[in-house]
Amino acid sequence: MASAPSESTTGVPLAIFKIIIAGGFGAGKTTLVGAISEVRPLCTEEVLTTASTGFDDLAGVEDKRATTVAMDFGRITFGSHLLLYLFGTPGQDRFWFMWDELSYGALGAVVLADTRRLADCFPSVDYFEKRRVPFVVAINCFDGAAAHNTEDVRIALDLDPQVPAVLCDARRPESVKRVLISLVEHVLASGLASGTGPGRRIRLARSLASITGG
Repeated sequence: MASAPSESTTGVPLAIFKIIIAGGFGAGKTTLVGAISEVRPLCTEEVLTTASTGFDDLAGVEDKRATTVAMDFGRITFGSHLLLYLFGTPGQDRFWFMWDELSYGALGAVVLADTRRLADCFPSVDYFEKRRVPFVVAINCFDGAAAHNTEDVRIALDLDPQVPAVLCDARRPESVKRVLISLVEHVLASGLASGTGPGRRIRLARSLASITGG
């Protein structure tokens, strides 16, 4: 397993933050974490069995064979300045009791949307809105799913005007990277980030500038 960059190896203080990856059942959270993580991701997937019948709605995701029962975890370093720890939440409502623990101290969140089951996003959107956690909505472009533009999804989810909605392919690292950069930009613009005092916000802003060339 690769080690994380540190101040001693780079000479530059490393800004370290926690990001939550949320969304409905089958939206692609485990895929997203696995696509971008620079280390082997920790996944807690279990095979779906008849025991989940009546609990897990497979409409629109009939090919799904496994589900996250605790969390997903991955890590991505941007340059030598920014390290993000990614925590994927379980999508089913019977596991929502875990969200408070997973979300504690998070910089922000990505709500992954599946347009085939868009209503599954509402619990995640409501959760982060009520707790004033900055988030972006990433619309996962599944093969064979009807294409929707971001404005249509914004209207359907009744998002606040300042909440970004972006298209993504959770299988592709560069696409996921753009989503995470969009979230960091939103965090800095919103001023809602928890646990980010002036010093950490300056480091976050500098890290973002080094990534985007700004």
